Amino acid sequence: MIEPQVFKANDIRGLVGGDHPEWDLDGARAIGAAFAVAFDLAGREFVLGRDMRAGGRELSLAFADGAMGQGADVLDIGLASTDGVWFASGHTHLPAVQFTASHNPATYNGVKFCLPDAAPITPELMLRIRELSYVELPEREPRGQYRTADLLPDYVAHLHSLVPLGGMRRLKVVVDAGNGMGGFTTPAVLGPLDVDVVGLFMDLDGSFPNHQPNPLEPANLVDAQRAVVEHGADLALVFDGDADRCFIIDERGEVVSPSVVTALIARQELVREPGGTIVVNTITSRTVAEVVAAAGGRIAVSAVGHTRMKAVMAAHHAIFGGEHSAHYYFRDFWGADTGMLAGLHALALVGRSGRPMSELAAELPRYAASGEINSTLADPRAAMTEVAEAFAGRGEVSWVDGLLVSTPDWWVSVRESNTEPLLRLNVEARDPGVVAALRDEALAIIRKDR
Repeated sequence: MIEPQVFKANDIRGLVGGDHPEWDLDGARAIGAAFAVAFDLAGREFVLGRDMRAGGRELSLAFADGAMGQGADVLDIGLASTDGVWFASGHTHLPAVQFTASHNPATYNGVKFCLPDAAPITPELMLRIRELSYVELPEREPRGQYRTADLLPDYVAHLHSLVPLGGMRRLKVVVDAGNGMGGFTTPAVLGPLDVDVVGLFMDLDGSFPNHQPNPLEPANLVDAQRAVVEHGADLALVFDGDADRCFIIDERGEVVSPSVVTALIARQELVREPGGTIVVNTITSRTVAEVVAAAGGRIAVSAVGHTRMKAVMAAHHAIFGGEHSAHYYFRDFWGADTGMLAGLHALALVGRSGRPMSELAAELPRYAASGEINSTLADPRAAMTEVAEAFAGRGEVSWVDGLLVSTPDWWVSVRESNTEPLLRLNVEARDPGVVAALRDEALAIIRKDR
């Protein structure tokens, strides 16, 4: 069983188990067969990983069975963060598959794909997988082979090679894994460093008993904010379920905007490569563009989503990229996103400078922002059109990634989620009062009679 709605723009994601599942083990087997045919993997190997969600092992093995039935060989690395799977793809030069539903609730599971060297899957390939998943494909001979490997030590060594970790003062760091894959990777990555780790919810538990694995929601950051203050820590790292995103909390317990983190890492990377390109989204704060320009770098803009960001990273040979959602992309990590590498950069910034994170962030240009405000709508496109009509003539209008209306002093973005039935609103301006007024105006239109 595979309901069509599980196929998203960049991946597969849907309900499993319960009263109304959207896909099951037979569906996973069919998708595995479709993947092997779409990727032309007969006689070739691919990497398979999974997060800690209930049923993930069974789903991934069903997928592997379907792929092997089409002649594909499987290199199963077992439990892995999503960036661990991107690493495995780059390390082995093989295509890869990760079973995860990222930040979605426990009742979901899904699949992320990449081409060799962690290159993004194309829309055409995603459509081909969808089409073939509903075709009864005859098994091929010979059947593919299955083997396992532990690539975690190689992942750790590679991350450590990419960040200047020498000369750091000893740090106390809170790590909130949210019962996700950060609890698997953090001990291995931070263990060899001169870091005192205060771990929160490090046990792997796909039911997420403490809080949801989505750090974009402020409520899911409260535990880490409280712990930083209580333990006198230098900062906190908060990971999402599959640990490809990392939020930073400063020593005061305040959230550091992902745009500020992007600007700080971009400035550091541009020291290493003057004139390099940094990739951002249309809804990344203008702080980043100003910092990059001052550092002599260039900006390239991508639509939201890891496949789109990776494609723009590759097209511009960009050194680094950052999204408002705390996805961070590094050229030396095959252009892929890795929350753990961003976390290591944050530790290096604080540990080597001898200054608190709040002070480093305060040096940057400041803008007021609404944060991301989500609305569940039956017809999000109609709402976007009405917002565009209301704001017509008040600024430059772009439809590159949803609706963006911008002026030199503010911008308003309204876009559909790639993974959930939500319409997302973001507003930024120099003046907090302007942010509040624009936010309220747009929300009144979006939620009117809906």
